[in-house]
Amino acid sequence: MVDAPHPPVSLPTKRSRPFNPPDGYSPLRERERITRMSYPDGTPGWLITRHAEAKELLTHKSFSARQEGLIAPVPTELQYDGVPADPGAFAKTDDPSHSQYRKLLTGFFTVRRTRQLAPMIERIVHEQLDDLEKAGPGADLVELFTESAPSRVMCEMIGVPESERKTLQRHVETLGRLSCTVPEALAAVSGMSGFLARFIPIRMDDPRDDLLGDLIRGGQLNEQELMGMAATLINGAFDTTGNMLAMGIFTLLEHPDQLAKLREDPELMGPAVEELLRFLTISHLGASRWALEDVEFAGQSIKKGEVVTVALPAVNRDPERYDNADQLDIGRTDHGHLALGHGVHQCLGQHLARTILRVGYEALFDRFPTLRLAVPSDEVPMRDDFVHYGPRSLPVTWDD
Repeated sequence: MVDAPHPPVSLPTKRSRPFNPPDGYSPLRERERITRMSYPDGTPGWLITRHAEAKELLTHKSFSARQEGLIAPVPTELQYDGVPADPGAFAKTDDPSHSQYRKLLTGFFTVRRTRQLAPMIERIVHEQLDDLEKAGPGADLVELFTESAPSRVMCEMIGVPESERKTLQRHVETLGRLSCTVPEALAAVSGMSGFLARFIPIRMDDPRDDLLGDLIRGGQLNEQELMGMAATLINGAFDTTGNMLAMGIFTLLEHPDQLAKLREDPELMGPAVEELLRFLTISHLGASRWALEDVEFAGQSIKKGEVVTVALPAVNRDPERYDNADQLDIGRTDHGHLALGHGVHQCLGQHLARTILRVGYEALFDRFPTLRLAVPSDEVPMRDDFVHYGPRSLPVTWDD
């Protein structure tokens, strides 16, 4: 007798502990290779919770990352409306346009170029830590350090005036909130677009010696493409690295044995960054792709147009891929995590993000060796309703 198929599930979102993925992922991962899922509007789709299937999907030629085919996987007023991504917004496109745009930026984010940026990153990190020290014990680490440092790095890379940074930060935060209303989203999009519509023409008339200036001098992008590319860089840099920086600090403070190992052996910082990326995986929803054609995948028949969501937090805790997958081990050498994606859409700024994280963690714990939370850990407010997960604020204290 053939077992009846399981009913479609909703995307798990409730976390019983701040450092763990939503609770509902584990039983789904144990049950089947790919799970039938129902999106909030009732549209059928699929959910992947295993590492091997996630890697396969993210490189599969029958699935698309284009914006116009995707669905919001959690309840929200904001839904994709079938409109293609703006010119230059390469993250939500497929080849050939994806690779054509991306290759124009690749040289700015290599390991070599990132090393050249290290002095600038270190300067910004220490300036933000100066602000934290001036504020004194009880200060919010998110506001004064983790939110500001990565966004300042990107602003310097593309020449955004410091006077505009906090406004852009608010727009990015609004658009990343899953409970964002349509009027709020429209206001944020209008604010971002308005800034870029003023900023890009000025820069085209006066290219400077920075990333955006090099793109302008290259002459391969028009004004709309430059706006789309700048928006992609701003959205990527302002939200992801800052949340990962904050979440990593929160995690190390709550795992004092791991922090002690890191203090004893600074050479562990590289593996520690990778392990924190794996263990935490701040992408709250994961990555989604839609089928370009009817396709057999993971033993199931997926129809053209159906969306598959990869639950990255669950994938990076897959016990078939990692020993003691639910244990934080900064000495772990077998990484291979998908926290920064996989395949052609793997995070363009991954080397930059790793450098900011490494410099940020090192500088903070060197500067404040007695750093600790100023509130009980269960009182730290979390960004449960955002695309990227992390603490909303992180009050800390230290001994003078």
